[in-house]
Amino acid sequence: MLNKKSVEDINVEGKKVLLRCDFNVPLDIETKSKITNDKRIIESMKTINYLINHNARIILCSHIGKTKEKLSLKPVAERLSDLLEKDVKLLEEIIGDNVKAYIDQMKDGDVVLLENVRMFPEEEACDEEFAKSLASLADIYVNDAFGTCHRAHASTYGVAKYLPAVSGFLIQKELDALDKSINNPIRPFVAILGGSKVSSKIAVITALLDKVDTVIIGGGMTYTFVKALGGNIGKSICEDDKLDVAIEILKKAKEKNVEFVLPTDSVVADDFSNDANTMIVDTNNIPNEYEGVDIGPETIEKCREIIKNAGTVVWNGPVGVFEFDNFAKGTKKIAEFLAESNAVSIIGGGDSAAAVEKFGLADKMNHVSTGGGASLEFMEGKELPGIVALQDK
Repeated sequence: MLNKKSVEDINVEGKKVLLRCDFNVPLDIETKSKITNDKRIIESMKTINYLINHNARIILCSHIGKTKEKLSLKPVAERLSDLLEKDVKLLEEIIGDNVKAYIDQMKDGDVVLLENVRMFPEEEACDEEFAKSLASLADIYVNDAFGTCHRAHASTYGVAKYLPAVSGFLIQKELDALDKSINNPIRPFVAILGGSKVSSKIAVITALLDKVDTVIIGGGMTYTFVKALGGNIGKSICEDDKLDVAIEILKKAKEKNVEFVLPTDSVVADDFSNDANTMIVDTNNIPNEYEGVDIGPETIEKCREIIKNAGTVVWNGPVGVFEFDNFAKGTKKIAEFLAESNAVSIIGGGDSAAAVEKFGLADKMNHVSTGGGASLEFMEGKELPGIVALQDK
């Protein structure tokens, strides 16, 4: 998966380059017109500037928001114009004669942005004609949208059938960081896995049990494991159909001699709200009217010791309901321990990345992935369609 050509391996001078970026940035809730975090745009700048400096004609392409939202990339075009100090026009269409006519009159170093590809159902369906039309706009395809590489969509996979296809610098950086941490880690190698459901993490837990020395479990999926072991979890989230799976995972961890750490104490609440009544209890004895919302102080201290002695830590998923300030302490402490640690720290995108950003600690991590789903599938050992489609070296 890693032995792929990059933008540096081909001649882009005077060529029309279709550059797939991940501009799926958060927008303000009220107007959907202001970007609240431009990290993903900033991460794409190295590739964009390389193409400008090598006299390519750059056709930027991305999605934003969920399919049904039909959001515009106009705020992204405005931010790009500011960052590049040149006009980045947003084309309201993606394919067709008008788009081709505009691109044909572009000069070397010019940059244009196509409208949100997810406005077209053909994108997610990876429609062949749509992909072919998109590819016909350019001479070369560069994929730098790591966050969408696990999806075989028209703009991430389909176009690569019709153009020389290579990676940008962000994809190179993501693959290098993840590959080194997962397949050649400095030991002890620790995985911290949180989030609400065991079902979404079964594959990654199973895959990592062959590689890590310690697994720390947090978040809502804690309580599926606790119930499987006979504990009382009150109203805590639980996947009753995954109790057998939880037992199998625990059994495999024991067979592999992997330390498997479940929270021994939990912050519990009588309501799913920031101002709920809370207390700290033994994770195995949660009162019936309460639910687990964060790891407790004893578990936090255990995490501190493990992280302090770790060589590599991969973290995917918060260990509590960090969106509520009163239930964010465990997740914040994990972030702080990693920031202070000498371990190589890899944050696997998604909510974990949002958490370290929220706490102002992202720059203290060795690598914060831009792709939650993509980094998770990479950790599972799956092939990512958007990477497979690129040319081999």
